[in-house]
Amino acid sequence: MSFFDEFIVRPILNLLMAIYSLIPDFGISIIVFTILVRLLLWPLIKKQLHQAKAMRKMQPELAKIKKQYAKNPQMRNLAMMELYKKHNISAFGSIGVLIIQLPILIAMYRVVQIFVSSRADLGKYVYDFVKNLPVANNLVNNPDQFNQNFLGVIDLTQHAVSKDGVIIGLLILAGVAAYLQYLTSKQLSPQSDSKRKLRDILAEAGGGKEADQSEVNAIMTRKMMKFMPLMMFMVTIYLPAALALYLATASAVGYLQNHIILKQDSLEMEAVANKKTASQKSIASAKTKKRAKQATEARITRIKAKG
Repeated sequence: MSFFDEFIVRPILNLLMAIYSLIPDFGISIIVFTILVRLLLWPLIKKQLHQAKAMRKMQPELAKIKKQYAKNPQMRNLAMMELYKKHNISAFGSIGVLIIQLPILIAMYRVVQIFVSSRADLGKYVYDFVKNLPVANNLVNNPDQFNQNFLGVIDLTQHAVSKDGVIIGLLILAGVAAYLQYLTSKQLSPQSDSKRKLRDILAEAGGGKEADQSEVNAIMTRKMMKFMPLMMFMVTIYLPAALALYLATASAVGYLQNHIILKQDSLEMEAVANKKTASQKSIASAKTKKRAKQATEARITRIKAKG
């Protein structure tokens, strides 16, 4: 057994098997497994989201630095590093979740392969303590008794498109996964008021006008936001439907997590703003009282002086 199988595939397979032992429905087991993984990644997801928001917020400052040091790459890099440090941002901090999720996705593909075509080999992957679970033990000894359906309707070992034809239900599932991925990407994409297209900017650059790199990046992000879900759809229709269900669940949970974190940030920012306002009012009130006291004392002094 390879290193990847031993330390990534086996733990995932056994967690999925343990869930399946409690809920003997492959589809529901995948959904519960995906939710657990996303919850375990919550701190990293929150950090990634904060990094992404901070990166978007400082785009104007980055644009100024690039323009200011256009002819001095060394000074530009130093200024950018100082800006990252100022905002407490790691240049690679926003890709942490992607780095972790990629091996999980690959391992999930391998796990699904084992359940689909190598079920007889389950015994060498399942841990001994998991085999003590009645359902898992029965499945290891009787691989044909595996419930590969989701809610008794959708066979998750089938492909949406295969040599046998097209399965509409699985095609819809792949479409849902792609659409949810689009919504999640859109949720985190930079907001831009510019509606210009890339060819317009390139045409201006050909005429001698320097292109705004931040605007080019925003356009490319919008294009990728549409292209990646489409590519995911084209790939998942040729893979077992279990992977489409995993991707759909991961995107749905991710969208909800992002919404909660963004809402928490807004409430925190509002609380800070209210605290600052209250503090400013308190300071202003204290200053007003101090000035009134000084004015009263001055009037009393003038009255005494006249007397």
